[in-house]
Amino acid sequence: MALVVFFRGINVGGRRRFRPSVLAKELKAYDVVNVGAAGTLVVRKPGPRARFLAELRRKLPFEAQIAVCDGKDLLRLEMEKPFASEPMRPDAVQFVSILSKAGRSKPAPPIAIPEGEEWYVRVIGWKRRVVFGVYRRHMKTIGYLGRLDGIFGAQVTTRSWSTILSVVRILRG
Repeated sequence: MALVVFFRGINVGGRRRFRPSVLAKELKAYDVVNVGAAGTLVVRKPGPRARFLAELRRKLPFEAQIAVCDGKDLLRLEMEKPFASEPMRPDAVQFVSILSKAGRSKPAPPIAIPEGEEWYVRVIGWKRRVVFGVYRRHMKTIGYLGRLDGIFGAQVTTRSWSTILSVVRILRG
């Protein structure tokens, strides 16, 4: 099964810059497809996971935080339509966060950060290592998204739902 790789904290604010599209070409033996500039790779022929990840890390120009999930987890999530019951606000973005490892805590959804009516991040659910919710478009949001690490007990890497849908289209080939 295909893997999906998510880099955390690259190409942000001019720091830790590199071109994921070039990396994808360097990993062509694994049939890697780059999705956007944030560092999302679909690996269609990963072979043994440990061997692929070792090769990936050797090719990176710096040490990077990486979260990996099975493509089938994102395919399943898309089929379950996780945002169907969530009213869409014009100032909100649907997101998916991938835990870098199995988290130590599983708080009950929904989770509003901060709590109350003036939330900036709202987690509406999760499946295994995939967390999903909505966030408001605001300068404070990135700080509130950072709190998910502590809530779930593992580092999270976040992408918009539209990026995840692009990944799903590639997985379906």
